[in-house]
Amino acid sequence: MAKTPEFVKYAASIVPSERQIKWQETEFYAFIHYGINTYTDSEWGNGNEDPELFYPEKLDCRQWAKLCKLAGMKGLILTAKHHDGFCLWPSAYTDYSVRSSKWKDGNGDVVAECAEACREFGLKFGVYLSPWDRHEETYGTGDAYNKYFKNQLRELLTAYGELFCVWFDGACGEGANGKKQVYDWEGYYKLIRELQPNATINISGPDVRWCGNEAGICRKSEWSVVPYYHSNAELIASASQQNVSKPPKKINPTDLDLGSRKAIKKCNKLIWYPAEVDVSIRKGWFYHASEDYSVKPLSKLMDIYYNSVGANACFLLNIPPMPDGKINDKDVETLLSMGAQLEIDFNENLAEGSIITDNKHLDEEHCGQMALSSDPEEYWHSGDDPDGAELILDLGDEYDIDKIVLGEHIRTGQQIEKFSLYAQLDGKWKRIAKETVIGYKRICRFKEIRVRYFKLVIEKARCFATISKFEAY
Repeated sequence: MAKTPEFVKYAASIVPSERQIKWQETEFYAFIHYGINTYTDSEWGNGNEDPELFYPEKLDCRQWAKLCKLAGMKGLILTAKHHDGFCLWPSAYTDYSVRSSKWKDGNGDVVAECAEACREFGLKFGVYLSPWDRHEETYGTGDAYNKYFKNQLRELLTAYGELFCVWFDGACGEGANGKKQVYDWEGYYKLIRELQPNATINISGPDVRWCGNEAGICRKSEWSVVPYYHSNAELIASASQQNVSKPPKKINPTDLDLGSRKAIKKCNKLIWYPAEVDVSIRKGWFYHASEDYSVKPLSKLMDIYYNSVGANACFLLNIPPMPDGKINDKDVETLLSMGAQLEIDFNENLAEGSIITDNKHLDEEHCGQMALSSDPEEYWHSGDDPDGAELILDLGDEYDIDKIVLGEHIRTGQQIEKFSLYAQLDGKWKRIAKETVIGYKRICRFKEIRVRYFKLVIEKARCFATISKFEAY
């Protein structure tokens, strides 16, 4: 058995926080881009739009939440404030909000209605708050704006129940001659940890990273353990002066390799920083009537699902409501079809109640059979010689199958670097998948076959291998 390098052992020891695990279990959730841009047919408002334009005469957050639930989603994130600075709640710190609109005579609160609808339909609720604010006069002045931003953040963190996520993007189109605001990221994060300790802070934050594109595809190897500098660049600048490896001059979130042995070898500080895939059901993020005929088809959305949820990431799908406050029929139709397709694709786990044998395990409490347990704390563990470990799944009879779902026990880290999946056809083992990482979830798709036995071979792992999910559909 070859000796495991120290840097690989270190990478294998990095584990997720409880909030990151809960976020990963959410898998598929909605983005709702809604605000003043919906009424000006734009993507980025300039901050001087008339608040009276905002008038959602048929606002129906229950329609949004019910649709998300029927589409197979488990959560919803609302753009409480976009770059234009217009607030969808009656903030005490600005007049530029729903309070200054004619909608409900200035007494409306979209955030409250959306949070309530999510609770009713059993969805997790999160908020998007843009750090860039084109309306607020203190933007670009430093401390005064940071105080303003934290005041608004506090309103959202305290008035709308439990949040599963606070979503920050890094957008700022000010340009070279624009206002330069130094964001108090540490202060923002501290406030969220204090008031919503279970919420992940996504994208410009320490918990979840952007996958690197808006095309809806993951890397072939989407590692959750990556060098610390892939997190917020401004925050890690000070860390680089201390006893951690300096970040490279150019940090690129679109790099194809963030977490392989080669990518982590020269960095002595690693973090658990999993990927989120965000994409809109339309071309734009806000609603535009001209895009009613460019809604992504079901086949495209299903491909994105399998290339995100099925490749160790979560899928954030944007659905923009129309000016009247409802979601367009074309989007509704596609999302209902998606929910129905997911029901069909994952209707019955044929591995349930089956038998799994192994050629090596840590002890009897971590034998192959444990990979089928529904208890998250029961799983197969290879022991400290993982390479060449095999699990054989016996379904007890032949079934038509085109998908195998695998998952590692990520509470003990992400370990598997390379694996192959075989099916026994005509008495011989035939390889049907050859992949790299598994992580929280890996969905292996193949042409439908009639089969009784599957074999999973761990070809390479870091310190050991675990499997807590082995499902057949």
